[in-house]
Amino acid sequence: MLSSSRVADEDYLQHALPMLDQHLPIIEELLFIPFAGVNLGWDDYTTKVQHALADYQVKGIHQFANPHQALENAQAILVGGGNTFNLLNELYHQDLLGNIKNQVNKGKPYVGWSAGSNICGNSIRTTNDMPIIQPPSFEALNFVPFQLNPHYTDYQAPGHNGETRAQRIEEFCILNPGMPVIGIREGGALLLQGDSLLLKGELDGVVFEGPSQRIIHPNQNLSGYLDN
Repeated sequence: MLSSSRVADEDYLQHALPMLDQHLPIIEELLFIPFAGVNLGWDDYTTKVQHALADYQVKGIHQFANPHQALENAQAILVGGGNTFNLLNELYHQDLLGNIKNQVNKGKPYVGWSAGSNICGNSIRTTNDMPIIQPPSFEALNFVPFQLNPHYTDYQAPGHNGETRAQRIEEFCILNPGMPVIGIREGGALLLQGDSLLLKGELDGVVFEGPSQRIIHPNQNLSGYLDN
């Protein structure tokens, strides 16, 4: 569950390559789900990811006549960033959520970034994206029983008087006091393997829970949040 596709001015997905190589050691083919793409067409999005991940063969799920069969035959599932609402809406529209969840629960590797990470949580209610389309539900894959906030940042632009990211997440926590939210900074990722959950990358993350928040550190064991 990668926070972002880029870090600073690095090339697209380049920071993620070492993590992908560790997570997908014997994988050659990736089934890519490009539905979060709005400004970028799905064919072009798939081509962009293929160029970035040259050591893998990347195929777009939309290019298969039977997407359910494509999921079942896939070696690994890759879900890109973009607009989380559009992504989830399309997954509901094509009735793919249950199949993705079944495949991953059976042990098939999954990699997502940004919107592709947002849908791994209990719901998409803590995405940063505008609700440009209304999916049938905000409920998502629930691979982890908490909320995610990729691209988390403490930055507040000078002269900007809107709420900070932390204040927005605090609003969610006030209305949902029993549901933690984990903020992942650019370049960071959550690695879920069996009953183990770790924060990867070089930067700290943040956990919001009820009225409190605390810092989490790279390689810190977060498995207790799987029992939420």
